[in-house]
Amino acid sequence: MSDNFDELLSAMDDIWGIAKKFGLDPFPTHFEVVPASIMYEFGAYGLPGRFSHWTHGKSYQQMKTMYDYGLSKIYELVINANPCYGFLMDTNSIMQNKLVVAHVLAHCDFFKNNVYFSHTSRQMIDGASINAERIRKYEFEHGTLEVEKFLDAVLSIQEHIDPNIRSRKRESVELGHKLQVKRAGPFDDLWSLEKSEEVEGPKNKLKRFPEEPEKDLLLFIAEHSVDLEEWQRDIIQIVRSEMLYFLPQMQTKIMNEGWASFWHARIMRELNLTDDEYAEFATLHSSVLAPSRHQINPYYIGMKMFEDIEKRWDEPTDEERERLGRKSGEGRTKIFEVRELENDVSFLRTYLTKQLVEDLDLYIYKLEGDKLVVVEKDWQKIRDMITNSMTNFGNPYIVVEDADYRRNRELYLKHSYEGQELDVNYAEKTMRYVYNLWGRAVHIETEVDGKKVVLTYDGEKSTKRLI
Repeated sequence: MSDNFDELLSAMDDIWGIAKKFGLDPFPTHFEVVPASIMYEFGAYGLPGRFSHWTHGKSYQQMKTMYDYGLSKIYELVINANPCYGFLMDTNSIMQNKLVVAHVLAHCDFFKNNVYFSHTSRQMIDGASINAERIRKYEFEHGTLEVEKFLDAVLSIQEHIDPNIRSRKRESVELGHKLQVKRAGPFDDLWSLEKSEEVEGPKNKLKRFPEEPEKDLLLFIAEHSVDLEEWQRDIIQIVRSEMLYFLPQMQTKIMNEGWASFWHARIMRELNLTDDEYAEFATLHSSVLAPSRHQINPYYIGMKMFEDIEKRWDEPTDEERERLGRKSGEGRTKIFEVRELENDVSFLRTYLTKQLVEDLDLYIYKLEGDKLVVVEKDWQKIRDMITNSMTNFGNPYIVVEDADYRRNRELYLKHSYEGQELDVNYAEKTMRYVYNLWGRAVHIETEVDGKKVVLTYDGEKSTKRLI
């Protein structure tokens, strides 16, 4: 064990040097070798020390069961922080962990240099522990069951956030004919009198609130639900802050894994591997990048796209030289530029070519009987279908349209329908959770079977009406 550990430490130094020689610029990276139980716990929770919830436990049990039965395995786990943290499975072979170290360092380079990660907290490990401690405090004060039920509601809409919140004034909000004003001080009655007179004036008309649709449902509820207690608002903000941390990883899955795979292959080829190690590396590399007709393999698609970009900018056509002013040998510079500026949607829209769609067999299939049949061959339609499926990370795009619907503080949401219908049963269950957070009836406008409908939950029953 000691000899293996010394060999791994030596290989880490070599891999770091090779990565830097290639131009990678990762954060300092701390590696730990951990057992499977720890690896899957971190994988399920997303971060060490994160708050407890039954959904995390469920995810852990599913991952661990798949591992125990030999159906899947996490080889590595890396955390976006400064320094970065990489976790290696103690059951990996030395060669596997060498590959993982190379893969992790490329991830850390991506975390440090991609613009979509620039606003993430690099101290989120500490932040997650502090958040978990606050939630444990609320469990002690209000009861574990009460806090867990509230978390159930918040987590049901955790993906509905907006990283691009416009700066907006924190103004008082007109709801119906009553102005909801929250001010702490000895002159609250004077403020209330002043605002009441403004509302009652003949020139003042009630405005829709919000004035423009709001995408960040979590933030909107935290700021404007009048029935929440302060500890509940804090929990919403905790969940939202952690989702904002995870958001860039959702926005760049194909790029991030493709970048890491692109570089781990090149770094490993620079190492002094034995014939047996190289054969083991080739086998593992092939299995990680195996293409699939059932779903996109981000490792495979991302790596092939980076390889294609490097080749096309290294060897431009005569037309590209004349029309775009490209010069030979710019491939390496170009892929570093792409790594810095793009996310998955822009990456695919800009750099997924007709030739790549053909080479990667990205045609759209459906199962007819026991055979897969191609149903779409137009490469541009395929590119658009893939990118559309990634818009809003595959979640329905829903906005707050009116937070004072019927002048009764009811919440009217609107689904931006783009050909993908809501799962009505799931939507109705989620609306119950939103009702618990908002405190009044919740409505959502969507499209079902080609007709515009409004789903409603009023605290007692769910209804559906045509509009």
